[in-house]
Amino acid sequence: MSKLFTSISFFLLLGFSTVAQLVQPQDKYVKDGYQLVWQDEFTTPGKSDPLKWGFETGFVRNNELQWYQEENAWCENGFLIIEARKVNKPNPAFIEGSEEWRKARKMVAYTSSSMKTEGKHSWQYGRFEMRAKIGIDKGLWPAWWTLGVNNEWPSNGEIDIMEYYRGKILANIAVGTTKRFNAHWFSKTMNVDSLGGKQWAAEFHVWRMDWDEMEIALYMDDLLLIKVPMDQLYNRNGESHPFKQPHYMLLNLAIGGDNGGDPEGATFPNRYEVDYVRVYQKFAK
Repeated sequence: MSKLFTSISFFLLLGFSTVAQLVQPQDKYVKDGYQLVWQDEFTTPGKSDPLKWGFETGFVRNNELQWYQEENAWCENGFLIIEARKVNKPNPAFIEGSEEWRKARKMVAYTSSSMKTEGKHSWQYGRFEMRAKIGIDKGLWPAWWTLGVNNEWPSNGEIDIMEYYRGKILANIAVGTTKRFNAHWFSKTMNVDSLGGKQWAAEFHVWRMDWDEMEIALYMDDLLLIKVPMDQLYNRNGESHPFKQPHYMLLNLAIGGDNGGDPEGATFPNRYEVDYVRVYQKFAK
C-alpha cells in the first residue's frame, strides 16, 4: 500500500482538524532541542537519490553469500526497497585457484544491495531515526549502521543501530583493540520471538540513536536497548576516540556469512522496506 493511499485513508478517518495537528518531521523533536538536518523519505519512484547514497559492489565482508549490486534497491510507493534474490550466475571476480574468499567462489548464489552515505554525508552527534520493516527468515541479515570516516575498522568505530540475524534483534557498538581487526563490543540482544515473531516482523518499527558528547543510546520503538557512556567507548589501542569524529550511514540486507546463518529454506525474493531515514542535531547555541 502506498504512503499516499495510507495517508489519505488516515486523513479521512481522523478528520481535517486532527490531521492538521500531526507533527511534521522537522518539528518532531523541537521540544528536545533538535532540528532536522538531513532526511530521505524515498518519495521519488525509481533509483535512490545519488546525492545522498552510493552503493557497494560485489562480495564485500564477513564471508557473506550475497553479491551486492545497485539494481536490487529502488524507491516504490514512498518506500525504499532493498531486495535479496536467489540466483545462479558466474562470479565476475572469480579467479581459478584463488584462496581469497571473494575470488574463490565460482558462482553467485544471492544478490542484494548495500547503500551508504560515505563521501556524501556524515555527522558527528545527533538523533538518527529510521522506520522500517525487516524479514526474519533464517539467513537474513538486515542492518542500519554507521562507521567513522577515519581509521580502519574497528578503530574507526561501528554503531549497529539496527541489526537482525539468527532470530535476534541486536544493538551494538564496537571500538578498536590492541589486535588489528579485532573489536571490543558493547551489545544488547532481544529474541524476536519474545516480541511477537512473524506478527512483529509484519509491521514497521522505529529504530533510533541518540549520540552526544556524553553517551550513545540505541532504541527500538522507544524502548532503550543499550546506553554506553562515551568515556567507555575509547579505542583500547590508544588511537583517537572513534566517536569523536563524523560517521556515515549504511543500509544493507546481507545473506549468511559469519553471523547471518544458513538461508536454506528462506523465502526469496525477500525485502527490507524503509519508510524514512532522518538525522536531527541540536540547535546551535
